[in-house]
Amino acid sequence: MKLRLIRNATLWIEYGGLRIVVDPMLSDAGANPPIQNSPNARNNPLVPLPVPAGELAAADLLIVTHRHPDHWDAAAAAFFSRDLRLLCQPEDEEALRGQGFANATPVPDTLTVDGVTATRTGGRHGTGAIGERMGPVSGFVLRAAGEPTLYIAGDTIWCPEVEAALAAHRPDWTVVNAGGARFLEGDPITMTPEDVIAVSRTDPAMQVVAVHMEAINHCLVTRDDLRAALIAADLSERVRLPKDGDWI
Repeated sequence: MKLRLIRNATLWIEYGGLRIVVDPMLSDAGANPPIQNSPNARNNPLVPLPVPAGELAAADLLIVTHRHPDHWDAAAAAFFSRDLRLLCQPEDEEALRGQGFANATPVPDTLTVDGVTATRTGGRHGTGAIGERMGPVSGFVLRAAGEPTLYIAGDTIWCPEVEAALAAHRPDWTVVNAGGARFLEGDPITMTPEDVIAVSRTDPAMQVVAVHMEAINHCLVTRDDLRAALIAADLSERVRLPKDGDWI
């Protein structure tokens, strides 16, 4: 397995013979308005892509965990071939097919594509009324012969669904969306340092990769913030904090 953080939650993964792009957000820096009702009014994305978008054109498979614009933006929808296979949660199939992606395939539970098995997992994109308004979100566990088990948790906080997925699938690697994204009111809607620590402590053999930081205006936890919390918890050796463009 090779994994590259592109930006925010956008990943390039080489896995089981497939080149997989997860949650592509390809807009130029500052092209989109800020997410409203947040303490930082800067336009999104906050930073440019670290590589030309054209490098992602060789993808064999797309995975879209949910359709919020920092995970699937208009630039991505316009960029990728409409013939590309795309895995999604059932709630997003109709909209993705409406954008011309005839091979958008919902994953109710488990689906195998060219030897790579994807199992969809649940999550909670916040708490209370805000979590309800954020809509459904999903994660995906990937398995293939000769590869480590990879869990992409998606936009979720630490919650029973994530705890259950970790217990059921025992991933070797887990990618979490950190950044502590939040609005002026309510609790965070992505993982805080405390959430990332909770994930890491479920299995001392598991490696964690924390992404989704420093790219969208309502993500307030920086890599330095998370690194300091991990050092204090004696977990810095087990949680990777890649910069945009970094490979693992």
